[in-house]
Amino acid sequence: MAVSSAAGRDGARAPCAQTRSSPAEEPDVASPTRPREERAARAAALREQQARRERRQRALIIGVTAGIVVALVAAVTVVLVVTREQRAAEQAALEAPIDGVETFEDLGREHVTGEVDYAQTPPVGGDHNAVWWNCGVYSEPVPDVNAVHSLEHGAVWITYDPSLPQDQVDALVAAAEPYDYTLVSPYAGMESPVTLSAWGTQLALEDASDERIAPFLAQYVQGEQTPEPGAACTGGLS
Repeated sequence: MAVSSAAGRDGARAPCAQTRSSPAEEPDVASPTRPREERAARAAALREQQARRERRQRALIIGVTAGIVVALVAAVTVVLVVTREQRAAEQAALEAPIDGVETFEDLGREHVTGEVDYAQTPPVGGDHNAVWWNCGVYSEPVPDVNAVHSLEHGAVWITYDPSLPQDQVDALVAAAEPYDYTLVSPYAGMESPVTLSAWGTQLALEDASDERIAPFLAQYVQGEQTPEPGAACTGGLS
């Protein structure tokens, strides 16, 4: 019988040759912590950039707000100063004497039922009817005895000659309009075209453009001369 050639001469199987491969080279993989560190650094840089941006915005807002506050304070200060000066000027105008004003004292204040012979035309005070004449604008003459009662309550009676041009009448009405305690009516027989009367006080004028009309109204409507300040000028006769 033939002996297998795979057997060695001494009858033992020859060992198979084994080829040992060299170990494969490990891939150069980056450390897993490096990307995290880079992301963290980028995030920190972004946060710092955002923080700087917010600081700049806050500084801008604070600066603008401070500027607005300063401007408002300055504006309010100017307004207060101007208002105070205006009030001082108005008060000075109220206290300043008005050229041409006549005053009358010792005027009666009794209530009567008939007519009264007054010393002034129009009258500036004296005995009068128990019912006052309602303040307002009238195109017809109003009774003396009732108008005097209105003067006692603090009204100023603006009277004008019936022949006064309409534009001047309109000017008198406009001057009286801001005041609740005024009477405006025609009055025949006056020595001047226009007369302003308060209790115990009178000013004769040549026309309705006289600059003394405004201060007279400001000073004498419900002025210190009023015997019964605060009494009504409505609810009477008209």
